[in-house]
Amino acid sequence: MSQKARQMKRLVIFSGAGISAESGIRTFRGSDGLWENHAIEEVATPQAWQRDPDLVLRFYNERRKQVIDAQPNKAHYACADLQKSFDTNVITQNIDDLHERAGSRQVLHLHGEIRKARSSLRDDLILDIEGSEIKRGELCPQGAQLRPHVVWFGEAVPMMEPAFEISAKADIFVVVGTSLNVYPAAGLLFHTRPDCEVYLIDPDPNISVPDHVTYINEKASTGLPKLASILLERPN
Repeated sequence: MSQKARQMKRLVIFSGAGISAESGIRTFRGSDGLWENHAIEEVATPQAWQRDPDLVLRFYNERRKQVIDAQPNKAHYACADLQKSFDTNVITQNIDDLHERAGSRQVLHLHGEIRKARSSLRDDLILDIEGSEIKRGELCPQGAQLRPHVVWFGEAVPMMEPAFEISAKADIFVVVGTSLNVYPAAGLLFHTRPDCEVYLIDPDPNISVPDHVTYINEKASTGLPKLASILLERPN
């Protein structure tokens, strides 16, 4: 690592569904309890996969097409801009690749990546998807059906431990697109150092914010570029 990189402060951005929603991606259940007109139990659990793999594959194929058609927004680009002056890690709950397409280099996906597939028998056998679909009968090199590389409800989140380790090293911790009342965001916050600067960007005026957190009452696409400008302009 260069001397310049060693001197950079460590900045961690924790992003959730709100940042992707501004690019037109619905990434979680709505107020009616449905995700794109499907109950979560029908399409996003191991039991759903066992019961009706064709439905699950169709559902995620459609979500994948939405992701491919979507474009990064100003919040995604602000995350990438922060790499100019900070050793920046993005930890995201989102399964899209908008952070990467905006230019962020160090992105950890807690809940998997929709543009990848994995073996239905081996969690560590992960493949890139050519195009937008996983088809029935498409197999991994060991002969098992490919499934979406996403963490379903009821499954373990294997990347939580690496996320905790990254958060514990942060000098600056930014939460955007998800609130501090929702896990694992709150859990990551508890792993930051006492002297870590913490910012929360959220448009909900009724949100409860801990005293040590600086609250920015704006949506991701306006609040994060503003914060990025402030951080980039001040001396490190």
